[in-house]
Amino acid sequence: MLAPWCERATTDPAVASLGAPAIDWWMRRFPDTVRNGSLVVAQPRDAADLARFAQRTERFEAIGAERIAELEPDLASRYHRALFFPDEAHLDPRRALAALVDGLARQGVAVRFGIDLSPDAAPGDVVVDCRGFAARDALQDLRGVRGEMVMVRCLDVALTRPVRMLHPRIPLYVVPRGDGLFMIGATMIESERQGGASVRSTVELLNAAFALHPAFGEAEVVELGADLRPAFAANLPQVRREGRVLRANGLFRHGFLLAPALARKVADAVFDPTVSLEMTDADIPERRCA
Repeated sequence: MLAPWCERATTDPAVASLGAPAIDWWMRRFPDTVRNGSLVVAQPRDAADLARFAQRTERFEAIGAERIAELEPDLASRYHRALFFPDEAHLDPRRALAALVDGLARQGVAVRFGIDLSPDAAPGDVVVDCRGFAARDALQDLRGVRGEMVMVRCLDVALTRPVRMLHPRIPLYVVPRGDGLFMIGATMIESERQGGASVRSTVELLNAAFALHPAFGEAEVVELGADLRPAFAANLPQVRREGRVLRANGLFRHGFLLAPALARKVADAVFDPTVSLEMTDADIPERRCA
């Protein structure tokens, strides 16, 4: 999800300011980026959560049942109030990464997979270490935040944009991927346990999806996934220089949203060893050469 204003409700303001221009960045480089906005709903008993969410963010429309039905007919009559963020977008990350690799290949850049090489041993005047949580060996203050997701196929529900359902215990997001596929997620567990998705998280995600729309109860489970999001204490990315190695890390749950700004900072540091490595609004991609 490319959702800077939804994320603004629970994150540092820098996530929105640095991440908002990423939507246009991805649309230029991955034409299948979908800009239909985001919808945030809550069950009637959780209306206070929706109000608090609205107070913490911006760039949304507070809408009622009629407008909800226009945007997502399959949610008609199920929700009476929602927040609509019209400027947000979403994409399929696997297809987007493949498109970037193809674009680099057309420019003569070689991308090699399956190579086990430590940054310190890599050749070159400058080496960029962007290994995520695998860089814990060099970044002792990096922590892992476990995230789990479920992919389902449901032909009885049609959504055209990410839908977030607020809940005091199990917040949920459902992202349409086309052809009846939906990614269901939201877990953030302060744990560095690796391995497959847990039964508890899987059950909670599926129960929350069922609460969003009962038709998800008949969905086919296509994939379960779990991994560790790399994060620093403030949950914001950092670039650090150690000799000829630049370490770019800490994107937390905002990888695709903050990657363009982080990449610009890394590029500046490659070409100018004196540049400040602090991430600021000056690193917003639209304010620089993209």
